[in-house]
Amino acid sequence: MKRFTSIYRYVVLLFIYLLQMNGMLYAQEVQNDTTTVPKALLRRMGVLPNMGDSTVTDSIGKLNQQQLKQIEAPVDTAKLIARSDSIQKETSQQPIERKRWIPNPIKATWLALVIPGGGQIYNRKYWKLPIVYGGFVGCAYALAWNNQMYSDYSQAYLDIMDDDPTTNSFKDFLPPNYDITGNESRFQDIFKKKKDYYRRYRDLSIFCFIGVYILSVIDAYVDAELSNFDISKDLGLKVEPAVINNGHNRKSSVGLQCSLRF
Repeated sequence: MKRFTSIYRYVVLLFIYLLQMNGMLYAQEVQNDTTTVPKALLRRMGVLPNMGDSTVTDSIGKLNQQQLKQIEAPVDTAKLIARSDSIQKETSQQPIERKRWIPNPIKATWLALVIPGGGQIYNRKYWKLPIVYGGFVGCAYALAWNNQMYSDYSQAYLDIMDDDPTTNSFKDFLPPNYDITGNESRFQDIFKKKKDYYRRYRDLSIFCFIGVYILSVIDAYVDAELSNFDISKDLGLKVEPAVINNGHNRKSSVGLQCSLRF
């Protein structure tokens, strides 16, 4: 009986020894191949020491390495320059919306009153300046010419009407060595008509000068007032043939129909 118990003890000890050896071999194999078993499981099994959650630190380390790689990566300046050029081209090709100029009618009127042609300059209608200044120059020239002729004929008329032989400015209007003896009354009437003729056109030149001035003021006001008037493509005048029905005799006639489209 004692012999049986001793043998039983040796068998149990041998079995325990084999289990320990098997466990040590398994632990060594797991340590050599850690890629197949998660580190957290190995720490729970006691194979690896518990030194914190290394998976978090490993992921943080990988992220830091990726950011460092992105920072240390060389910048492609050629691509950046090409991209900036494309952006500049797109912006340059886009039409620039300019603010529409809308003049003030009151300001345009006052400028036209103070300065001849100032209203047209304020309204930016520069093509009207030659017309305005041409009218002023023409009226001024006509005024100066008619006034000068009126003065000459007036003095000649006074000289031919008096009895002083030294006052003979009227002879400047006659051919050289022309004698008017016996025809004084006829030439007096001629010089009187010439004097009245140039006086009338001198006064008319003054009214024309004032008229051009007033027209320039009116044009500046109307142009500024109608600067924001919408003229679209829908406006048009159409003339077309039409059949007109007469209600009295119930007969139709052919004519032209004029229609204004807004």
